Amino acid sequence: MYPKSLNDLIESFKYFPGIGEKTAERLAFSVLDFDEEKVELFVDSLKNIKKKISYCDICNSFVEDNKCSVCSDDTRDRKTLCIVEDAKNVFLIEKLQVYKGLYHVINGLISPLDGINPEDIGLEKLIDRVKNENFNEIIFAFKPSIEGETTALYIKKLLEGLDIKITRLASGLPIGADMEYIDTLTLERALNDRKLIS
Repeated sequence: MYPKSLNDLIESFKYFPGIGEKTAERLAFSVLDFDEEKVELFVDSLKNIKKKISYCDICNSFVEDNKCSVCSDDTRDRKTLCIVEDAKNVFLIEKLQVYKGLYHVINGLISPLDGINPEDIGLEKLIDRVKNENFNEIIFAFKPSIEGETTALYIKKLLEGLDIKITRLASGLPIGADMEYIDTLTLERALNDRKLIS
């Protein structure tokens, strides 16, 4: 029904999560109203994110260089490490401006039903880092789910024998919720009220 180039753009927008047919159409028609400069900026942004974004050599967060801004910041608390399941969560927590420690991003959560086992989420790098750096506290900032709990308990077992306090985000985060959809007040309270894992 649409010209091919317009239809291709609509189909491309549908790759984004939560974008259905109608929203994809609205976005594509909006692009038709962009001036040439905005279109070039949009195209360049898409190309650059694939070319320039990689992972921090230390914590696995998104970066354009070898080391992210958190790992490069000498004012950060180097005794506290917050472990998150993906790099988006680093930015969610950083927006709160209450946590001053370091991060480590693993590659998802353990989920045998989905074929994701401990060796699939990059735990070797995490364990090496914990053993080589002098952390006093490890915080698990995973979504409250069976997968999050399984991953936390598995990592805790790997760290047995090390003199490190292990905590997780406090209750208040709804079970099964994705971190990116939690409001900032709930996330801040959960971070400030973290508990020891027994």
